Amino acid sequence: MFIGHFAPAMVAATHPKAPGLGTLFVAGQLVDFGFFGFALFGIENFRITPGMTVMNPLDLYDMPYTHSLLGSGAWALGFALLIWLMTRNKTGAMIGAAVVMSHWLLDLLVHAPDLTLAGSPPDLGFGLWNYPAIAMPLELLLTFGALAFFVFRTRSKTPRSKLALVLLVILLLAFQASNWFGPEPEAADAAMMITALIAFTLAALAAAFVGRTRTLKHA
Repeated sequence: MFIGHFAPAMVAATHPKAPGLGTLFVAGQLVDFGFFGFALFGIENFRITPGMTVMNPLDLYDMPYTHSLLGSGAWALGFALLIWLMTRNKTGAMIGAAVVMSHWLLDLLVHAPDLTLAGSPPDLGFGLWNYPAIAMPLELLLTFGALAFFVFRTRSKTPRSKLALVLLVILLLAFQASNWFGPEPEAADAAMMITALIAFTLAALAAAFVGRTRTLKHA
């Protein structure tokens, strides 16, 4: 799951007390921000194992602090606390936390059994990455269904709104196409980790641009 992690962010952004869309995009990928950041310093680890799943060669064998249910909960709590400290918006904080937690649940659908409850077995994952005919349309449906819902529930407040939406769609499609059809990484090296972090950041910036150009219809 890549761009599908942004689907809960787009749905959540239609709540009147939700944080901004860019902030929620960060929430949707927060544990992956943490994972690749930790991997850069050897705190969590993964390797490239061709054939690990049909769609993805990542062997995610060591990620207890980000991709355990307990670890994801800690990230969600920390994110909620940060939102509350900055805004004193309790509802917005809870929404942000829910979007962070959605990451683990969506990963549960596609990952091979490499997710945990608290960093140790049992290892969990339904393995839809082994079934591209299911995983690929599911990701697109989640992502662009959520985007359509967001557009339906909001209205433009600036002429740049259409441009912002087009740029976001192009960026999301480009990222997902690269993930699905680009060359497989040869090694779990720093360049790969930094590239992932840059991609997450660019998506959040594009979402923030969209968020600034639209407002809720009944706001």
